[in-house]
Amino acid sequence: MNVLEVRGLSVEYAAPGGAVHAVSDVSLDLRRGEILGIAGESGSGKSTLAHAMSRLLRPPARVTAGAVRYCPPDDAEPVDLLTLDRAALRRFRWKELAVVFQSAMNSLNPVSTIGAQIDDVLRTHRTDMSKADRRERAVELLGRVGIDPERRRSYPHELSGGMRQRAVIAIALALNPQIIVMDEPTTALDVVVQRDILHQIKELKDEYGFAVVFITHDLSLLLEIADHIAIMYAGRVVETAPARSVHEAPRHPYTLGLVRSFPKLHGPREELLGIPGTPPDLRSLPPGCAFHPRCRFAVDACRSHRPGLLTTDDGVQVACALHDASVYAGDLPAELSPREETR
Repeated sequence: MNVLEVRGLSVEYAAPGGAVHAVSDVSLDLRRGEILGIAGESGSGKSTLAHAMSRLLRPPARVTAGAVRYCPPDDAEPVDLLTLDRAALRRFRWKELAVVFQSAMNSLNPVSTIGAQIDDVLRTHRTDMSKADRRERAVELLGRVGIDPERRRSYPHELSGGMRQRAVIAIALALNPQIIVMDEPTTALDVVVQRDILHQIKELKDEYGFAVVFITHDLSLLLEIADHIAIMYAGRVVETAPARSVHEAPRHPYTLGLVRSFPKLHGPREELLGIPGTPPDLRSLPPGCAFHPRCRFAVDACRSHRPGLLTTDDGVQVACALHDASVYAGDLPAELSPREETR
């Protein structure tokens, strides 16, 4: 069952040289209790999508089309977040949807203790809680994310980077939301701390039952924690599939490039391919498929046909002319074909 449904979402930034189409016609489903990973290079539209889903966009950004529907757990009618007024949006945030940003130091108030910032959320949204109950809840949350409850009296600058990120996660959990959007929450951390936090996110997700939208440029990280993965390129989703399928049998050439750009610790040795060139200018995309100038599998149809997401026989969605029999009649490259174990 879905907890969040994104349909045809488009976002642009007003700019002197013309509008930058940062997100174009994106549709995604977030299932209840699952982790949806969103991956892609810098500039692919990941963070803009996260801000649009959370109603955190600021001018010159604006949503030009689409809907973001939240499906309450009590089977009530879905709510389009893009239509909520300020009062309704204020009630919705933290209680149903919380956000964890990349830089914890920028998210936390530098002149307020960690405990006071948790208390602020509870005092605003849970007016029925006493001061003692709020303090007890803060202690509980800090303990659940691996921080000594005594550190609730600490200011952000007195904590390490990993502890600050854990504190932000504790604040996000304060009201037991149904959805947590995490925008590259471990990027600035070392790999040991990163792994600890990822493990903790999975434990908390299983314990509390919330769903996660996890955004990162590191596909190898998503392959460890995500249930489903959406790959973005030039503001569009080019592939959505279970994490195992993305790892073992990527269907889009861009996804294949991302998978082949980092070494595997197990299995046979493979040549690291990488992706040549640079992402396109979002103000002036190339005709046809935006990836075709960098694609080693490009055919004539790629230069004129802009593919939409097609669903393959095994349920993978891919936007590639090579998978569309109506525009390409040749054989599918072996590297982009489904493997028997992924079916």
